[in-house]
Amino acid sequence: MQTTFLKINPADSVVVCLVAKKKGDVIEVGGERVVLAQDVPAGHKVLLRDVKEGQDIIKYGYPIGHARKDLKAGEWVNENNLKTNLSGTLDYTYNPVKEQLGIAKENRTFKGYLRKDGQVGVRNEIWIVPTVGCVNGIAERLAKQLSVETGCKDVDSIYAWHHNFGCSQLSGDHENTRKVLRDIVLHPNAGAVLVLGLGCENNQPDQFMEMLGDYDKDRIRLLVTQKVEGDEVEAGMQVLRELYAIASRDMRQDVPVSKLRVGLKCGGSDGFSGITANPLVGEFSDWLVAQGGTSVLTEVPEMFGAETILMNRCETRELFDQTVSLINNFKEYFLSHGEPVGENPSPGNKAGGISTLEDKALGCTQKCGRAPVSGVMEYGDRLQANGLNLLSAPGNDLVASTALASCGCHLVLFTTGRGTPFGTFVPTMKIATNPTLAARKPGWVDFSAGQLVEGRTMEELVPEFIDKVLAVASGEKTRNEENGYREISIFKNGVTL
Repeated sequence: MQTTFLKINPADSVVVCLVAKKKGDVIEVGGERVVLAQDVPAGHKVLLRDVKEGQDIIKYGYPIGHARKDLKAGEWVNENNLKTNLSGTLDYTYNPVKEQLGIAKENRTFKGYLRKDGQVGVRNEIWIVPTVGCVNGIAERLAKQLSVETGCKDVDSIYAWHHNFGCSQLSGDHENTRKVLRDIVLHPNAGAVLVLGLGCENNQPDQFMEMLGDYDKDRIRLLVTQKVEGDEVEAGMQVLRELYAIASRDMRQDVPVSKLRVGLKCGGSDGFSGITANPLVGEFSDWLVAQGGTSVLTEVPEMFGAETILMNRCETRELFDQTVSLINNFKEYFLSHGEPVGENPSPGNKAGGISTLEDKALGCTQKCGRAPVSGVMEYGDRLQANGLNLLSAPGNDLVASTALASCGCHLVLFTTGRGTPFGTFVPTMKIATNPTLAARKPGWVDFSAGQLVEGRTMEELVPEFIDKVLAVASGEKTRNEENGYREISIFKNGVTL
């Protein structure tokens, strides 16, 4: 008989309803028996024992907030009667936890593109990267014209990465824009890149090209439109035809899975996220790390309340200190704008069963499994360490996914309980947390982790999920790629001139 509720941790004071429950239904678990005081939607929490006002409520074995008032066993726990414990920055103590993953090395491969600098791509695309938003229209026109002219027969796709920045920005914002655009230009999923400048922008094209370092000058070219005599579109097409001829000769070949770099992201989460899709992705992340590969967790505000779990998995004291800065700097960012640090869950999150930021964070961080933290990156940094990395970026879906891709991830694993169609400039694979979403939105969803509440076991599903991710890395298109839903968004914090 299929269970209809789940107590995630023996210490929990709530259970999660896996199906909608009615007032008067009885739940029995671990010797505790409660009668539901009201109807409770699927994915939501029911209290197992009485709590007093101010007393913590436990889920995943950790506090997810405290009761706003006295509550009775059998009550529906939601944002109306549960309040976050989060406030400002904190002092932390390093209590390292070392855990052996116990996962065998399988020597698996995927079919990727070997690049001259030693990097590997999972796509072979032609990209047009504007240095400034003023030339977005020209970039889009060039991408369309090249696509029509070539039919994209010999490359995976042709795209212009539209953005609104590159000028009228100051200090940190200006550097963030430059770093992310640099990271896109150097990304191995591009077989060739046209950097398209205007000429008078703050992000001066020649200085930007110097930022690239020792780049492949055959495959990365610059065109400054103000310097072109006559038709800049035809000038751009001449360069793009040369780039297309070069990239079209690239072929996939077997590459060790240790070269794969995967971003971990969730959005439109629900009460199933922390018990299906996020743990499934966490199992994949641990498997990939055990193979010598790399995974990256971001969404720093969605670590609040679960940050000590990550801090204590840091391999060194230096990484611990960097993670403390990662957390507290983002809290200071909220506080400097007069915003509280614990009001993150969106209306969709709350409707899906997530009541506080701690509730969200304890489910969110399961995407990175149990592996030790091997690296910590600031926004716009490029990957240096294999294994599990933490990356500074906000929770916003497109901003965070762009940041994951720009640090060097080949694709993004995106778990969702509410559903979303979008994608960033690398394949953005959607994993549904519940079977209802997977059935309703097959044009958005690439894999259903909701099978875990339909009788499938994690042991059965993990190998299938690994095969799916490696198929995508080898060229199978994600739903967002099939739909043509691809874009970028760069983090902005300061003044626009």
